[in-house]
Amino acid sequence: MSRTNQSLKKDKRHTKTELPAAEQLLIQQFLDQFWLDKGVSSNTLSAYGTDLHKLAEFLQSQASDFKQLDTQLLNHYLAWRVDQGFSPRSTSRALSSLRRFYRHLHKSGQLAQNPLASVLNPKIGRALPKTLSEQDVEALLEAPQIDDLIQFRDKVMLEILYAAGLRVSELVGLTLQQINLRQGLVRITGKGQKERLVPLGENAVEWLDKFLHQGRGLLLTSQSSIVFPSLRGQPMTRQTFWHRIKLYAKQAGIQVDLSPHTLRHAFATHLLNHGADLRVVQLLLGHNDLSTTQIYTHVAQARLKTLHQQHHPRG
Repeated sequence: MSRTNQSLKKDKRHTKTELPAAEQLLIQQFLDQFWLDKGVSSNTLSAYGTDLHKLAEFLQSQASDFKQLDTQLLNHYLAWRVDQGFSPRSTSRALSSLRRFYRHLHKSGQLAQNPLASVLNPKIGRALPKTLSEQDVEALLEAPQIDDLIQFRDKVMLEILYAAGLRVSELVGLTLQQINLRQGLVRITGKGQKERLVPLGENAVEWLDKFLHQGRGLLLTSQSSIVFPSLRGQPMTRQTFWHRIKLYAKQAGIQVDLSPHTLRHAFATHLLNHGADLRVVQLLLGHNDLSTTQIYTHVAQARLKTLHQQHHPRG
């Protein structure tokens, strides 16, 4: 099964209407081409597939289809999203998906005109990311009981997540080949297959070394390169670990409404608060555009590993 087929299969679980075969084929062909052109992640493909399924279902309810979309139908669809309670940010993202999809249909000769060619995304304010204080992070990292094997694993995962500012999906997919304990570095392949090297800091290296020698082997049921196996010895899903994070946050008495990226935001915010250069944080996070990182704040100066060791509160 191809990556796009897998993404579409996931999306069907969230749709109540079975799409006509012709509509499903158009979506699949687009996602295949999108993956070939951009090398995007399965999560991105799934999000695009979901957006296109929602539009296809709406058009089906209007006795229409993708190729019959016009300005009037698009406006009806956007009004329907408002009635359904979708946020402006969600609709803006959906419009980006639809714009790329219809550009593909037009460019491939399947549509004479692109109905979204002149449609602009609504301007929306950029929300500040939810983050944690350094005291909250310390409480969260201390919540797991390390005499329990699973909680020991979770403790090390939380340490790595905060020390390196990883996405949860990057953490659960981490393999032994990506880690160099001697140099204290981890090699991450992020969005768009872009690689970055991130220092871990002494504290995280110590915990990771301890887990690799004293805990990981007890969880494995077969030979595997995955760093953090589940209780069944398999790679963990990001949803599973996200639930673990929320459990420890509750135990630690943290009142902030967490998101899967909260520790990543805390990583960036705390580095900047301790004097790290904005461009260094951009490199550590793997952001293509500095403006994405500027949402945290504007600061100044210096170099990657040295800054991480000097300024990260647990470096």
